[in-house]
Amino acid sequence: MMKRILLILTCLLTVTTIRACDICGCGVGSYYLGILPDFSKRFAGLRYQHKTMQSHLGAGGATSYLTTAETYQTAELWGGWNIGQRFRVLAFVPFNFNGKTNEGVTTHQSGLGDIAAIGFYNVFSNRQTVLNSKLLVQSLWVGAGVKAPTGRYYQAAKIAGGESPNNFQLGTGSTDFTLNAMYDIRLMDAGINANLSYKINTANRYDYRYGNKYTANLLAYYKFRIAPQVTVSPDAGVLYETAGKDMDAGLQVDVSGGYALMGTVGAEVMLGRVNIGGNFQPVIKQQLADMHVKAGSRMMVHATVLF
Repeated sequence: MMKRILLILTCLLTVTTIRACDICGCGVGSYYLGILPDFSKRFAGLRYQHKTMQSHLGAGGATSYLTTAETYQTAELWGGWNIGQRFRVLAFVPFNFNGKTNEGVTTHQSGLGDIAAIGFYNVFSNRQTVLNSKLLVQSLWVGAGVKAPTGRYYQAAKIAGGESPNNFQLGTGSTDFTLNAMYDIRLMDAGINANLSYKINTANRYDYRYGNKYTANLLAYYKFRIAPQVTVSPDAGVLYETAGKDMDAGLQVDVSGGYALMGTVGAEVMLGRVNIGGNFQPVIKQQLADMHVKAGSRMMVHATVLF
């Protein structure tokens, strides 16, 4: 049993050299899963995500009067539906609110982002007693998804070029695909949750292709049962993202690529059929776009109803 658990976690978190999408999860095409609500049939809710970064940095990441401060906010409708015991569908409808300030001038854009859906298959889900009648619960879901080009893509944004990454967009302008895996193991009230996502991007009509994106996160959590209908579950872990180079008309985009390692600390509160939660993700280590870009901390909150 222990060898099986270690093998699954190793497979989920192994990082290979993969071309990646939008830098550090800002801008377009970022769909964070984390710990899903413990639902038996369906859930629907609203999530809010806030991310920041700096671009136009000088040598070694130094700031100057040319440095641009960028903010990416997303209000996202999301939901899930279990179909029988083996299948699950998740859907995401984001509304993006982007802003950037450079040399005292602030630019805003807002609107519908890229709608996405992911289908999952339950490879296994079991419950057994171990270690003197302690309950061990584990499950593994694998799936694939598609992202539609419903968000507006501004061709002029990438023409601006220079030392700015092509992140300041509402959508990628392309139809993209994802491969996903979710593994959860819990011994009584203490658990570990692992998520892996690999996003395969295609070129949009302007022949710009964001690189494929790899994301892996690992969370440890504990369920405190405060009352029959109230459970508080604090969690903590890490999130790792890789970023390679985008391609523009077959040419490599220099100001792109790198990696970011984030910490994660948060909590989920279950109040009957209502799940409220959130997390904060500070940067632990990063190297983005040859140090011309620097990611800031992120945060996410959500309110979800199970039905």
